[in-house]
Amino acid sequence: MSSSINRRHFLAGATCVAAAAVAGGLFGAGSAQAAPSTYTPDWNSLDQHPPAPEWFQDAKFGIYFHWGVFSVPAFGNEWYPRAMYQAGDSVNQHHIATYGQPSAWPYHNFINGAQDLAGNFVKFAPKLKSAGGNFDPAEWVQLFVDAGAKFAGPVAEHHDGFSMWDSQVNEWNSVNKGPGLNLLQLFSTAIRAKGLKLLVAMHHAYHFNGFYEFAPAQTDPSLKKLYGQLGAAAENQLWYDKLKEVIDRAQPDILWQDFKLDAVDETQRLNFLSYYYNQANSWGREVVATYKDGLNGKGEVFDYERGGPGDLTTPYWLTDDSISSSSWCYTQGIGYYSTQQMLHSFLDRVSKNGNVLLNIAPMADGTIPQAQKDILLGMGDYLKRFGESVYSTRAWTVYGEGPTKMGGGAFTTPTAGTAQDIRFTRNKGNTVLYATVLGWPGSSLTIKTLGSDRISLSSLASVKLLGSTAGTYIDLPTPVQSSSGLTVTLPSSAPHSAGAYVLKLTFSGPIPGLLPKSGAIAFQDVNYTGGSATFALGDHTAADLTAAGLGAGTVSSLRPAPGYQVVGYSGDNFTGTSWTFTADNPDLRATGNNDRITSLRVQFNPAAYFRITNVTDGLALDSGGNVASGSNLKQWTWDSSTNLQWRAEPVGGGYYRLVNRTNGMVADGWGDGNGSTARQAPWSSGNTDQQWTITHRGDGRFSIANRTTGLVLDGGGNVASGSVTKQWTYGSSSNLLWTFTAV
Repeated sequence: MSSSINRRHFLAGATCVAAAAVAGGLFGAGSAQAAPSTYTPDWNSLDQHPPAPEWFQDAKFGIYFHWGVFSVPAFGNEWYPRAMYQAGDSVNQHHIATYGQPSAWPYHNFINGAQDLAGNFVKFAPKLKSAGGNFDPAEWVQLFVDAGAKFAGPVAEHHDGFSMWDSQVNEWNSVNKGPGLNLLQLFSTAIRAKGLKLLVAMHHAYHFNGFYEFAPAQTDPSLKKLYGQLGAAAENQLWYDKLKEVIDRAQPDILWQDFKLDAVDETQRLNFLSYYYNQANSWGREVVATYKDGLNGKGEVFDYERGGPGDLTTPYWLTDDSISSSSWCYTQGIGYYSTQQMLHSFLDRVSKNGNVLLNIAPMADGTIPQAQKDILLGMGDYLKRFGESVYSTRAWTVYGEGPTKMGGGAFTTPTAGTAQDIRFTRNKGNTVLYATVLGWPGSSLTIKTLGSDRISLSSLASVKLLGSTAGTYIDLPTPVQSSSGLTVTLPSSAPHSAGAYVLKLTFSGPIPGLLPKSGAIAFQDVNYTGGSATFALGDHTAADLTAAGLGAGTVSSLRPAPGYQVVGYSGDNFTGTSWTFTADNPDLRATGNNDRITSLRVQFNPAAYFRITNVTDGLALDSGGNVASGSNLKQWTWDSSTNLQWRAEPVGGGYYRLVNRTNGMVADGWGDGNGSTARQAPWSSGNTDQQWTITHRGDGRFSIANRTTGLVLDGGGNVASGSVTKQWTYGSSSNLLWTFTAV
């Protein structure tokens, strides 16, 4: 997050993926080791730290703010200190026109104070309201409370190297210079006074790893420190020393860090984590450390910048996002996302097993613009009324349904949904399912996920609509289930105005197990009960089972999706005795492997035929019938023809061959390049042109990549029935995604 548009380009392709991410949910109690009483600075010890304590998973929503010296020029974005030195950059040109050449009017003038070219005195020097200024930390925190946040805190140091506390290791701090205030202490006191958990954000890993690369070399030792020019050993030590001060002074519940941890000396990273966790033990508190890179990912929480996964993902994760698309700090003319975009993306992320940390951008003098307050208060109004479907909930087996796809990685824009979009959460007791509709659907709503072919609703006791105020409900008629879904009759018009509408489905016992559309779902108890997790197509080790909340040796029943099979192994890494399941199995004791599965593979059943449908055009992959070898693969409107039916047969090494039901030939990349047509030919063992990796991309969608070329099958867009199927470099287009439906 400390990133801006600049960082998006500067770090193109640098987004990392959550470690041990599994398309499933954190539903079981898990079998992680008990946290040690003392941590040592090595990964084996630190990996035992519980990454996301229950209070964090209950909280869902936090607020922080990019506010500091970089807020003074109010131009470009929070990377102003970097860009002002980059010749030709618009920020550099603005700086020259407003203040003068950076060599004569350096960044530290904003800290110490100086006149601009117009004779105005500029300095980061917010004054408290009690001293006649506009800055009131208590007012800020009350706004956060009113917004529904459960944790909050400052960016205590950004990339610019200015510390917002009484640092003894960095003289460039808010007590010695600038405002003369211990800002971290002021915020910590105000936040804890309102009962919120304290987050402290630190961005200083990039401070000495490239942020000031365009700034001139300094000769003064103090300025060398400000501009990250002390040398590797001193900088790495300073990185640790700053964190240690923050831990000792603020005792943060969440210590959030920005990118470039992978460039920090590993010894110092280990020292930091062990110190933080040991201090937390001495405080008697469970804490959270977040990362974007550079940590092992087992004892910490992964953070997606401006985004989130496209599907329900474990382990539990976080995203940091901002109310503005243009900047994380205040700038003149800053624009904002709508409240609806912020709210709906928030609900989507919660449904996918994540928390949201939302950034605001106060002005340099401590004023929070009204437009930002309006967005926060809009979020707060919703959470005050319908918070029971958000706070202290957990993700369900699937995140939702509907046409609007959100997430898919970092840097994915917040999106408002429609009345056809539904997001699910459940209570921790697993007896209540919440279906949040992102718009008023009219007098009737069919929840397709709850069709009779996927779930038994015999234990459904009631369906209610959450009322306009917290704790009130509108009774609804008994819904009707069919293979098409659960149809709920609603009032003829919306009974109240809201950013989304919540149905509360209460069951007389545990929420029944849902048959997934793809992959498989495993349960800790027999008869599809107890903790559960959904596993996507692919290989899942003991560590993956643990990350999904089940743990090795706990699977007692399972349900493969139609056309899939599960191969369970008694040993880790797919070793030992194996068992293959191609259908529902309510009690694995019958096969002699109850609680013995330590790792598993989810595969396509090689005996099943599939309709392979392009996500964009809705057409099915078509062989064309009994055609000659080398004929093009096409796409056709689904009509049940065997020309459109394919088997996905594993050939080893994670590769598949796609076999047509009519002619028995296989899909063939032909070794051709980008934009070429995919073809078909008789199977030739060892020919990598005919081998494909099928990768789950979330929400039951897959890419199909050729082993030889690395290119994926491409529908080509909204093309006509009969069009050829091409190959293309994988990207974000839905033209490159396909669904597999058993026939």
